Amino acid sequence: MLAGLDLLSSAVLILDNAGRVIYANPAAEHLLESSFKALANQALDSLFLNGSDLASIFVEAVQHKFADKRLDLVLERPGRVPLHVHVIVTALDSPDTPVLIELRENVQQLKLDREERLLEQGQANKELIRNLAHEIKNPLGGIRGAAQLLELELPERHLKELREYTQVIIKEADRLQTLVDRLLAPHRRPHIVGDVNIHEVFERVRSLMMAEFPSGLSIRRDYDLSLPEFRGDKEQLIQAVLNIARNAAQSLSDRIKAGDAELVLQTRVARQVTLAKVRYRLALDLHIIDNGPGIPEDIRDRIFYPLVSGREGGSGLGLTLAQTFVQQHLGVIECASRPGCTDFRILIPLP
Repeated sequence: MLAGLDLLSSAVLILDNAGRVIYANPAAEHLLESSFKALANQALDSLFLNGSDLASIFVEAVQHKFADKRLDLVLERPGRVPLHVHVIVTALDSPDTPVLIELRENVQQLKLDREERLLEQGQANKELIRNLAHEIKNPLGGIRGAAQLLELELPERHLKELREYTQVIIKEADRLQTLVDRLLAPHRRPHIVGDVNIHEVFERVRSLMMAEFPSGLSIRRDYDLSLPEFRGDKEQLIQAVLNIARNAAQSLSDRIKAGDAELVLQTRVARQVTLAKVRYRLALDLHIIDNGPGIPEDIRDRIFYPLVSGREGGSGLGLTLAQTFVQQHLGVIECASRPGCTDFRILIPLP
């Protein structure tokens, strides 16, 4: 029996009649991030901060109040992220090993939590960007104006060498002004809604990318042409997809030089999708996939934060603005990345 349990992908614990762990399969060791040696003989309620919930169910199982019980729990662990699990507690016909507990990670709950974090992060980003941009914008005009006035007052004999410094101030002020304008752009421009064909959006982005990267980069279409039109802001969606595609192409610089860089533009429909705790029957399921080196692990969880960039000289605004535009369509952007494949997934609900 135990040999068979070792092969299961779900975590299995077997307890003795005192509620102590006497068996944990490899999946349980992986899920609980502990070896069987560390888990052995530990009381069930000591494994988790809220282990009393499981302990009370163990008592009911020992008393044969049920054959098996299923429930969803969030098991809290000291110093580690909580586990969202579907728990199956089974009463066994054995006095020495009366209870078997199976733990399955609740993938749907994890997905909901991740989407909720992305939405909260997006709202925080918008507030931060708006406030920061206004704080920067106000003194910029004064700095630039003062530099221009100072340039007019420079003595003729030193004009050439001193003008170089005032021009640095003016140009840097202009650069910051451009950055601020980009930060404020999504909040200034009205949301213009019309009928949108997502393939027209992707084809427009493809044309722009082919013009910007005429050699070394192939862009492959993988479209589901049955997708319906929907109501949205076409220009915002073009900008969102373009920002992601351009980011991907810039990460592919080495492969573009080698001539084997590839972008895949994929469109699908997803069914029964939950976004921001709202269930939708259908959603656009869009992918921009590249064969680049992958996103550095140290910034992977922060790529949608403003001013976070994995590329030297990058502004760190492209993905932030893309997420903002997609969220204005009640959608979300997710990302999965490993060396050789980065997949940005855009989900937008359909009516």
